[in-house]
Amino acid sequence: MNPERIREMLRRQPFEPFEIRLSNGESHRVRHPELAWVTNNCVYINDPETDRVAILSLIRVNSLELYEAKS
Repeated sequence: MNPERIREMLRRQPFEPFEIRLSNGESHRVRHPELAWVTNNCVYINDPETDRVAILSLIRVNSLELYEAKS
């Protein structure tokens, strides 16, 4: 996955939450643009509920999909 594509999703106005789906079947939700950081090789996603950070290799990212955030 191109890192710029993820950056575009993070910059959308208004922001729309999305999922990052990996080649191994895992998915990670990006609930807010300030909870994800993109480098040239990885994306870091913070989960505020568990205070954990997932580090995802961009070569493993298959797709980005919008999802409905629960209020």
